[in-house]
Amino acid sequence: MPIVLRPLRLPDDYAEIAALLNTYWSEPTSAGRLEEDDAKLYEVGHTYLDENGMLGGYDRTRRVAVDPAGRIVGYVWAWRAPWTEPGHLNFTLVAGEDVRGRGVGSMLLQHARAWGEALGAVKLVTEVWDDRPDDLRFAERRGFAVERHAFQSVLRLDRDLPESSAEDETLAALEREGLRYTTLAEEPGEESERKLHALYQETMFDIPGFTGEVPVFEEWRKWYLQPDGYAPEQVLIVADGERYVGVSNVIYKAATNGMYHEYTGVSRSHRGRRVGRALKLLARQLAKRRGADYIRTDNDSLNAPILRINRSMGYEPLRGSYRIVADLAAVPTQGHE
Repeated sequence: MPIVLRPLRLPDDYAEIAALLNTYWSEPTSAGRLEEDDAKLYEVGHTYLDENGMLGGYDRTRRVAVDPAGRIVGYVWAWRAPWTEPGHLNFTLVAGEDVRGRGVGSMLLQHARAWGEALGAVKLVTEVWDDRPDDLRFAERRGFAVERHAFQSVLRLDRDLPESSAEDETLAALEREGLRYTTLAEEPGEESERKLHALYQETMFDIPGFTGEVPVFEEWRKWYLQPDGYAPEQVLIVADGERYVGVSNVIYKAATNGMYHEYTGVSRSHRGRRVGRALKLLARQLAKRRGADYIRTDNDSLNAPILRINRSMGYEPLRGSYRIVADLAAVPTQGHE
């Protein structure tokens, strides 16, 4: 009997899907986490073609590949959010190592392609690790090309890291200039959250490789202030008076006792004043107090200022990822691995 695709059977499939994703993702997930994320999503999709004939709105599709024994051996999730770039669809595709070369990846991709074509999408977007050349070759044979290169890096805290008086001086100097350090735990409430949202709206567009729009406040709060491992005391803020001019939202990964820079941004008006470095230093202090083993981050290859800060603080490079894009019409309608 062949491997076949079928719709998800929830909640029963969550555990197997999580196990499959954990063979590929850099940070682990769980059945409970996947179910919680599902609860944040719209029940019914709504897409449309805008005045330029480009796909807008939101929707998603998911399929699993199952072997003759009923075991989930592949998974594809294709989606667009309201803030996704017009005409684009994002997708995640994972095939089990033991079924590579059996057409599973092709079947999953074809499902995403057919769904996108029916909606009127023009681009398919995903990511592959830069140390998995077979995955990149698979994608390139199907019309994908590399658009961006991002890097992971890690600061390992499970060893002695000497404190630097120069780093203490960086923090003190900004305070002498009139800036102050706070957190969302110290300044809770919607007013503070809206100030943070405004800072995200300004700074996200300056990130190399960022596409689409910044989510509206309610959706931004759902996805940025409610992820697994979020805590208001981990939202580190640099303020100039009552205005927020820098933020680093650091989330805790209990499964690995690590922390992850979910987002770091500095207002254009305060760049060049070492605010970004101060946020990284505050994050390191936070992680050490928490007893975390590491802090991990992801940065685009063209984000030179942050890459310089990371290197100077002792962050070590890990594997990176390629953002790959294909014209939907160029993705073949059938084919085998």
